[in-house]
Amino acid sequence: MKKITILWVDDEIDLLKPHLMFLESKGYHVQTCQSGQDALEEIGQHFFDIVFLDENMPGLSGLETLTEIKKLESNLPVVMITKSEEEYIMEEAIGSKIADYLIKPVNPNQILLSLKKNLDHSRLVSERTTANYQQEFRNIAMDLSMVNNYQEWVELYKKLIFWELQLENIEDSGVFEILESQKTEANTQFSKFVDKQYRSWFEDGQGPVMSHTLFKEWVLPELDSGPALWVVIDNLRYDQWLAFEEVLAPFYRKKSEQGYYSILPTATQYARNAIFSGLMPADMEKRHPEWWKNDTDQGGKNLHEADFLGAQLKRLGYEGQWEYHKISSLKQGKHLAQNFRSQKDNALTVVVYNFVDMLSHAKTEMEVIKELAGNDKAYRSLTLSWFKNSPLLDIIVQAQEMGMKLILTTDHGTINVKQPSKVIGDRETSLNLRYKTGRSLTYNEKEVLAAKEPSKVHLPAIHMSSSFIFAKNDLFFAYPNNYNHYVSYYRNTYQHGGVSLEEMIIPFVVLEAK
Repeated sequence: MKKITILWVDDEIDLLKPHLMFLESKGYHVQTCQSGQDALEEIGQHFFDIVFLDENMPGLSGLETLTEIKKLESNLPVVMITKSEEEYIMEEAIGSKIADYLIKPVNPNQILLSLKKNLDHSRLVSERTTANYQQEFRNIAMDLSMVNNYQEWVELYKKLIFWELQLENIEDSGVFEILESQKTEANTQFSKFVDKQYRSWFEDGQGPVMSHTLFKEWVLPELDSGPALWVVIDNLRYDQWLAFEEVLAPFYRKKSEQGYYSILPTATQYARNAIFSGLMPADMEKRHPEWWKNDTDQGGKNLHEADFLGAQLKRLGYEGQWEYHKISSLKQGKHLAQNFRSQKDNALTVVVYNFVDMLSHAKTEMEVIKELAGNDKAYRSLTLSWFKNSPLLDIIVQAQEMGMKLILTTDHGTINVKQPSKVIGDRETSLNLRYKTGRSLTYNEKEVLAAKEPSKVHLPAIHMSSSFIFAKNDLFFAYPNNYNHYVSYYRNTYQHGGVSLEEMIIPFVVLEAK
């Protein structure tokens, strides 16, 4: 293995011989020089893993040398060593992106710790994380065998996501594969749980907070304590929320974070309309036939969310001033951001943002997005990049400046589908890849959750004999006609509508302005 090479720059280098001998004994190779100018020449001619740089030197000072080093090798770690504890020197050094800051006199163990922190950090973290997960693996396996209610499933899913985020950058890919197998097993067990319990959730007090009860149970109580911005990001998974949570930290502190359940189908037409109406789809069709559209009806299926919300607010006796905005393009987002101050008198401002849903559809249709979002890690990264640079973040920052509470949630999640499941239906069968509704559906009963009587799960029946089926795990429905092309086109794309932890258990977060 190649020795790690250190450049140590100090005008009194002879006094540091004990430190140099200590490092050599630990297997490091140390090159020395006594001025900033010499250091720059060495860095220009040779490769170094890290630089220890004295701040107080004649000629070029440590800070001046640091600036020049960063011009030559921007990613070369530099540890500043100084006798001074003056605050401005620390701020200058930190502002120049030093790797570490040590105050003289330093002892050999401080130097060794700094080296390990900067050069062995990823390896040490990887080893420790792997060891911790291996210990936790048994606990998760035990939880999987014992979990038996909807709240325990929320906690187990959050635990799996935690470890997924912890393990995504480790060097041991085998450990990550073990976690993936646990997630697969979890989804298998979760599908069985939903199949057994879902119908009972609609009995009084039996179920979790779901799409149709979310506003009344969790949003409305938050509106008693001042103006609120309620953001519904379409198609946002729990792991994607965690990926960009830290972006909000300078502006908002988290008051609460809970997981709630999307209704079935976990699709925008059903779940988001349920959120805003406070009703299940069968009840929407009955009470508001002028606004509800079934799968086979022509026209947009989510054109009346503001109408549904207005009707729910009236039913609940809410009298505060409110406005609703749907953002489906960059132009719309920028326009709202530019005019957001006009919302200052609202008790409730609702923003539906469709970018993540567009991203998942683009992955299906565009090769470049397939490359950029090839797996869950990349999908999270792409979501984070969008959020950091989106008009939505601008809107949220303005809301914080206006003292508005932030309520952030979604309508459903999405899952990367891997395996096809054959289905046969007539011409009026719905087109979604994760659920189907229609007459005379033929399917593999082991691979679906079936609702042969839609009314029992509060879904509308297009025909007297219509039924619904929902794909489990990472399956997607494929017709026998042109089967191989269809499977090749949709495999490894992000879809929603079915039964999985990723689609059904989704975040509801309340944040208060700092």
